[in-house]
Amino acid sequence: MTKYVFVTGGVVSSLGKGIAAASLAAILESRGLQVTMLKLDPYINVDPGTMSPFQHGEVFVTEDGAETDLDLGHYERFISTKMRKANNFTTGQIYESVLRKERRGDYLGKTVQVIPHITNEIQDFIVRGATQAWDGATDVAIVEIGGTVGDIESLPFLEAVRQMSLRLGRHQTAFVHLTLVPFIATAGELKTKPTQHSVQKLREIGIIPNALLCRADRPIPDDERAKISMFSNVPLDAVISVWDAHSIYAIPGMLHRQGLDNLICEVLGLNQPEADLSMWDNMLDALAHPEHTVRIAMVGKYVDLTESYKSLTEALTHAGMHTRSKVDVTYIDSEEVDSQGTDVLRDFDAILVPGGFGKRGTEGKIKAIRYARENNVPYLGICLGMQLAVVEFARHMAQLGGANSTEFDPGSPHPVVALITEWMDREGKSEVRSADSDLGGTMRKGSQKCPVKPDTLASHIYGTQVNERHRHRYEVNNVYVPRLEAAGLVISARTPTENLPEIMELPGHPWFMGVQFHPEFTSTPRDGHPLFTGFVRAALAYQARRLESSNTGAAQ
Repeated sequence: MTKYVFVTGGVVSSLGKGIAAASLAAILESRGLQVTMLKLDPYINVDPGTMSPFQHGEVFVTEDGAETDLDLGHYERFISTKMRKANNFTTGQIYESVLRKERRGDYLGKTVQVIPHITNEIQDFIVRGATQAWDGATDVAIVEIGGTVGDIESLPFLEAVRQMSLRLGRHQTAFVHLTLVPFIATAGELKTKPTQHSVQKLREIGIIPNALLCRADRPIPDDERAKISMFSNVPLDAVISVWDAHSIYAIPGMLHRQGLDNLICEVLGLNQPEADLSMWDNMLDALAHPEHTVRIAMVGKYVDLTESYKSLTEALTHAGMHTRSKVDVTYIDSEEVDSQGTDVLRDFDAILVPGGFGKRGTEGKIKAIRYARENNVPYLGICLGMQLAVVEFARHMAQLGGANSTEFDPGSPHPVVALITEWMDREGKSEVRSADSDLGGTMRKGSQKCPVKPDTLASHIYGTQVNERHRHRYEVNNVYVPRLEAAGLVISARTPTENLPEIMELPGHPWFMGVQFHPEFTSTPRDGHPLFTGFVRAALAYQARRLESSNTGAAQ
């Protein structure tokens, strides 16, 4: 029978509840338990797919094509279990499901209420997510409840898990509460009162935490921990200090050394071998002792909110671990490149253009891509970054003046990137998505396998087959592919059914690749990712060539 650990947050948001939950999961997994994770989001949106990155950060995509909270990316990076659609649900999904049942008459004419109908539905979703998330038996499901205790929107979730813990009985559930212990500089003190009030609010709801994770910018002294223990009615050994670390991958060791996993195993009645965190220690050693440093320019338009590129920056960090390199990523606003030119790119060892939506900043990205192509700078384009690389190549190498994506210029004389229904007519009719179409229903999403062309850069990276996750609407227009190929562009992977271009590269360039998918979603610190590892190695090689050229010039 699956046991549950419910993780809540208090005082303020953005304390790192997802990292803490994932770190606990990693420790439990290292003790031989099969662990899965769920994220319960209290907002009314059905999913984050149509939310601005400035509102919500990155949208993480699972293998089965669900658009989910970015915390699911942390889950996959910390544990080996793959997330699915059932691992993340929202208030919007709960109410949508309950209202469908009410319309079908499932409630037999009863008045539909928050209790019991909404809370029962939440419990059903939790159980379904825990059991469907793994093909075998799940030992422990760690359930992260979004929002902050005291907020009105999260109350149904908290009531649901309170009921669930009562129904399941002893040794079946545990509660972990993450809270803030702020340091007041003018007083020179850590203040425990916010934590006391947060726990008091949780207890009013009927939930008694088994462990407190106390976030601060520094380790919390024992006397402050004792004070928290006394006024929160939580045992001293269950008051865990969680301070700012140099890396999120240091958190599992931090929690383990303070005995959190032993405490949770005791509450759940689990007798497991001791945790083996040697893998995490090795990764941290590689991160702390790099042998090289590479500078990568990430040219995008969400540079003011780096959370929108969370999986991407983590994938580059993983590549750094596996190449013993410090990867120094600088976010460059593509509008700045458009208005001020490409001089801002001269000191970098590689250029990356990530995915995105909307016209703003695209011309700056195209200028950055042209700079990378003409100056033999390693280039990686992801999703939109691939599409714009095709646009740049079409304009300046294939003599297709005015080439563009119909996303940005519907009247382009050469729509080298377009909606598939704008150029592929399967049933003798044309279907062009209008501005009134639902944004969430017209995308290619989730994992898709396709063969890789032999003797290409892609084959050296992936082998004979690539299997990556997608989240996009527009495709490279197959009508133009012959002209692009005649000019030197290589399509090194295509989908097996629709023959859609998945990877493009330039053979005459030291390292230039665009991919239609999002490889960052499958990168983990354990294994890294061959594409990002290859990209960082190409940056190191470019750096060495440039240094050699500089030394040769100085000698002359």
